[in-house]
Amino acid sequence: MAGVAETSGDKKGILLETGTNEFEIVEFSIGKVNYGINVAKVREVITRVPVTSMPQAHPYVDGLFTLRGKAIPLVNLPRCLNIQTTDEPRNIIVTEINNYSIGFLVGNVSRIHRISWKEMEPAPEVGDQSRVVGIIKMSDRIVLLLDFETIIAEINPEINQKLTTFEEATEDIKTRRSNVHVVVAEDSAMLRDLLVTTLHDSGYRFVRDFGNGQDAWDYLQALSKKGGKIEDHVAIIVSDVEMPKMDGHRLLKLVRDDERLKDVPLVLFSSLISEEMKRKGEELGASGQISKPEINQLIGLLDNLVFGEPLREGDKEAAAM
Repeated sequence: MAGVAETSGDKKGILLETGTNEFEIVEFSIGKVNYGINVAKVREVITRVPVTSMPQAHPYVDGLFTLRGKAIPLVNLPRCLNIQTTDEPRNIIVTEINNYSIGFLVGNVSRIHRISWKEMEPAPEVGDQSRVVGIIKMSDRIVLLLDFETIIAEINPEINQKLTTFEEATEDIKTRRSNVHVVVAEDSAMLRDLLVTTLHDSGYRFVRDFGNGQDAWDYLQALSKKGGKIEDHVAIIVSDVEMPKMDGHRLLKLVRDDERLKDVPLVLFSSLISEEMKRKGEELGASGQISKPEINQLIGLLDNLVFGEPLREGDKEAAAM
């Protein structure tokens, strides 16, 4: 990755290892504050390049820059985070999130760190922290992990629209969905609220949601100790991949290794569903993997996994192809 020093150690390919509960971040700074972004979201880091202004662009967007013949929006991250700094931002982190290429203007980009999700704590509630999903305590500083999905959703309303738009179901279908118990693990409060609300509106009324994989796993362990059929307590699990305390891949591994829970369908619903990540999910036994924000596809997959058949006409046609 251009412009970023690798951490010490020769352990390579960490993102392809299964269930390690580890991830890598690119650390960068804006003024005197240190931030992080998951390496899996970063295409590359480049020095600041000329930008073409766009009429009526979102206030956070400086304009467009060109990279290998592709026009990419540039978000002024200091402005987005309302940070006043005398230092001129000089680097651009180019990301690929939710199948959407976007650049973020930042200050210094320092290095890559490999850490465990256990080392990342949820952000404390001290006002509006919707753009910070967690904090990482280093020996001499704190690194804030930003919620880039929320920032992109603010800039691109189409993402929120896709998270709330689904094929309207008949009352019969909604009735069939109404007794299904769904567990959701998603660290972004905004996206979690949208997801749960949309599932409710589609007929999936019994949804228990959690802000990280560890809390979801604790709840699932409690359910596994109950008597009766496990599907009466949890019929399906929907999990993000990137979460504090425990990531979605680790959660998936624990579920598959649990005698009572191993057959419960688990769907990964994440902005990190690249080809590389798909392979990792398949190795761990994911029942399906859907890239955010395609909520309509997610609901169709839930129907297939829970009922053994598509419930909507469009899904029936797709299944027959």
